[in-house]
Amino acid sequence: MPFKKNILCIGAGYVGGPTMAMIAAKCPQYKVLVVDINHKRINEWNSDNLPIYEPGLDELVKAARGRNLFFSNEIEKGIRDADIIFVSVNTPTKTFGQGSGMAADLQYWEKTARQILANSDRDKIIVEKSTLPVRTAKAMERILNSNGGNIKFEVLSNPEFLAEGSAIKDLENPDRVLIGSRETEEGIRARKELVDIYANWVPREKIIESNVWSSELSKLTANAFLAQRVSSINSLSALCEATEADIEEVAYAIGTDSRIGNKFLKASVGFGGSCFKKDILNLVYICRTYGLNEPADYWDSVVRINEWQERRFVLSMLSNMFNTVAGKKIAVLGFAFKANTGDTRESPAIYITRGLIEERALVNVSDPKALGNAREDLKDIREGLEYIEDPYKAAEGAHAIAVLTEWDIYRNLDYKKIFDSMVKPAFVFDGRNILNHRKLFEMGFNVFAIGKTPLKHF
Repeated sequence: MPFKKNILCIGAGYVGGPTMAMIAAKCPQYKVLVVDINHKRINEWNSDNLPIYEPGLDELVKAARGRNLFFSNEIEKGIRDADIIFVSVNTPTKTFGQGSGMAADLQYWEKTARQILANSDRDKIIVEKSTLPVRTAKAMERILNSNGGNIKFEVLSNPEFLAEGSAIKDLENPDRVLIGSRETEEGIRARKELVDIYANWVPREKIIESNVWSSELSKLTANAFLAQRVSSINSLSALCEATEADIEEVAYAIGTDSRIGNKFLKASVGFGGSCFKKDILNLVYICRTYGLNEPADYWDSVVRINEWQERRFVLSMLSNMFNTVAGKKIAVLGFAFKANTGDTRESPAIYITRGLIEERALVNVSDPKALGNAREDLKDIREGLEYIEDPYKAAEGAHAIAVLTEWDIYRNLDYKKIFDSMVKPAFVFDGRNILNHRKLFEMGFNVFAIGKTPLKHF
């Protein structure tokens, strides 16, 4: 039986792969092809060892792969055959030229747009799935529709709102699906086609339709608002430590206010991931471009607070371990930026590990899923660094443990066994507030947690 339509996704990363796997699983009437220039990544998508870890992703891919879900490096053929093309290429922060350090680097996006144009012989719907600056769709339309009018492209914005570690649950039961288009007859018709795809499993009332500019801006501002809450609670964690208040009690108290709510009020060593910092800096750059310097400064402070929180954690370790960690072994438990993912992009663990190495500490990095990425992130460090998956071995002979990712396995370790294997006095620095601090103190640990009064034996 022929497929209703051919869907193509250009980009087989953290967004493209899981999103297309869900569409394929829920819409067997569509053929879904995911393409990427990275041959190694595509080979992994076609193997039993997928290139990314997400709970539930393996089962989803294996159920649809070879039926109506396919992975390939044949980008040009995929473009020719496609009716609907999702663009999910990387849009990192620029590291050069105008807007360096803030603006989105759109070179891969523009190359993709020109590749679509060069290999298209009929009308197509193009869906922005990458996080892009506001009004990027207009630029894409100008590139795609520079063909003299023989082929018509409609560009839609369909931003992703996935949280790594729960991406499959977020895709299957999203808070909302946002689809933006031009408010023309052709744009609305294209928008309805995408609505029809999601309506196979998403309740219609959760599918929000808007103009394309509102859709693009909503993605940036959603992440900015979430990051703002994290930075706000983290700024207060320092005050709690200074005044002997408890950040978890404060967070609970304000979280019960229905006007505020309790989400994203978990104090920690800092936020990471591919989106928060990148999207906020993009928003800062857009504000500055339009001469809106006060809003730009406001949102920039959200990022600066996060960086300050990371520095504060290293300084806390240094000051509480008698003002030196030189020659001391530190076990870093967790390198991924959050639990249930192997992603280490912008992980606080990168900064903290580098800070400890600069202080001449000997660092054992442990993580159940992220050691490969950790090696890549720290590949320039030649001495004083080891990668040990087993947390017990990582902590053996250590002076301190730093918990930097909220993996469940770290909640349930045999800390008496770990304490007995460590150099005394033994320290625990809980950067995620996931451990039983009183119990650790009673074992003999000196315990330092985010936004809490230290428990120490000296």
